[in-house]
Amino acid sequence: MRVLLSTIGTRGDVQPMVALALALRDLGQEARLCVPPDFREWIEGLGFPVVPIGPELRQTASAAPRVQAPPTPEQRRRMLDGTVAVQFATIPAAAEDCDVVVAGGALSIAAHSVAERMGLGYVYASYCPVTLPSPHHAPVPVWGQAPPDGTAGNAALWDEDARRWNDNVGAALNSHRASMGLAPVADARRHMFTDRPWLAADPALGPWPDPVGPEVVQTGAWVLPDRRPLPPELEKFLDDGEPPVCVGFGSIRAPQGVARAAVDAARALGRRVIVMRGWAGLSPEDDGPDCLSIGEVNQRALFPRVAAVVHHGGAGTTTTAALAGAPQVVVPQQYDQHYWARRVGDLGIGTAHPPAAPTAGSLTAALGEVLRPGVRDRAEAVAGEVRDDGAMVAARRLVDAPAGGAPLR
Repeated sequence: MRVLLSTIGTRGDVQPMVALALALRDLGQEARLCVPPDFREWIEGLGFPVVPIGPELRQTASAAPRVQAPPTPEQRRRMLDGTVAVQFATIPAAAEDCDVVVAGGALSIAAHSVAERMGLGYVYASYCPVTLPSPHHAPVPVWGQAPPDGTAGNAALWDEDARRWNDNVGAALNSHRASMGLAPVADARRHMFTDRPWLAADPALGPWPDPVGPEVVQTGAWVLPDRRPLPPELEKFLDDGEPPVCVGFGSIRAPQGVARAAVDAARALGRRVIVMRGWAGLSPEDDGPDCLSIGEVNQRALFPRVAAVVHHGGAGTTTTAALAGAPQVVVPQQYDQHYWARRVGDLGIGTAHPPAAPTAGSLTAALGEVLRPGVRDRAEAVAGEVRDDGAMVAARRLVDAPAGGAPLR
């Protein structure tokens, strides 16, 4: 089997696809990835062919303050038209000789149409329950709208969400479908997600509610196996004192001054601190012996050795910290991060930072909560419930599916 794994997101969207590619290879199958060019060198170094799509994304995570108005509906529509055009121009060549296309992330708009035109199987995968329609939760705000205020029922909110999808991407999607000789679709979101999407989230951390709407296949989180040793400098820092606090925001833009605030908060509690620079280039802003700034490392090896993790609430980071039994302070910024922040609090394995910008005082209070022994005990207990075999579950499901062009089940 040859599988195309396609996404246009940042590392949180790409890394699960790499985990699935590795699982497929372990089963003797072939995987190809269609991802932003930022990740090409890394993935090719793992032995997988890569078809780059769209522009580099790293610059979008700059930590520098940007004061600008949100895009107008017309500006957003033009940006999406460009994204759709790039996908329809790139994915067909990437899918040549493949048997199935797996699309990840909510902006994978063209993948299903390409699979349909080429007679390939198709799977849509989400990494978070609340990004998929259900009467049990409201949709994540995607189109610049305010969060739901609780006055409308979830069914009405999802109907409105479907209308926004059609308004924003429906015309572009159907224009490109027409150029491929395909009939128009009336519901763009349903076409992308299908009636049976896959949910690549751990059931203990992000359970799918009892389905009343579309049936969802929850495979578990697609966790990247990582056996790299930690750098010697980091090993020495960890060995030289009590477990430190670790702070990082991955491949997204971080709140202004969050690294400095986290360092001050850790010091106020008598803790050392590790700052993961990430795409935002975070820095502790001093060279004290109680601080260490690091680049990209094996988080599965690092997180079990820290006192707590302060992060943005991405699905991958939340899952990795949970697997490690590390207490978490989640400072959510956008999209599904608010859901993961709530789940961390609900499970008792950490706390969500309040909506205001983080300060040394607010992070001191949050870290003070999660550094209590009871939170560590609870985090370690939940760690025993979290699984890391979701990518293999998904890979086996792909291999066992019957061949053909219909969406996989």
